[in-house]
Amino acid sequence: MNEIKTPFTSIEQVRGQYLTPTRKVSANTATESFQDILLRKQSETGDVSPLKFSKHAALRLESRNIELSPQQRQRLDQGAQKAQEKGIKESLVVVDSLAFIVNIPNKTVVTAMDQKESMENIYTNIDGAVII
Repeated sequence: MNEIKTPFTSIEQVRGQYLTPTRKVSANTATESFQDILLRKQSETGDVSPLKFSKHAALRLESRNIELSPQQRQRLDQGAQKAQEKGIKESLVVVDSLAFIVNIPNKTVVTAMDQKESMENIYTNIDGAVII
């Protein structure tokens, strides 16, 4: 019979050598929330706007030749924030002559239009409006 030669004299030594996790989580990582990490990364890239545009809204902006300036985008974000503070779920946010329907819980612009295009100025399926 062949003798097995190992440096281990017990199962505890094997467990200690091969089964102990080598990766440790630092205390700083464990205390930083996902939202904190996301906001830090967004500020590093310059994308700090809480609103996103649905595919439909992006197509509407493009087809209607609507370009938002950084100031208008900031005011749109402020309008959505005010709507959220008031408990509005589907909001009309008016910035200059532009009208946006924003789903507040999802922080998503659903559609966008120039008020000149809407002759009747009738907006449905909203439960609040913010004029900035």
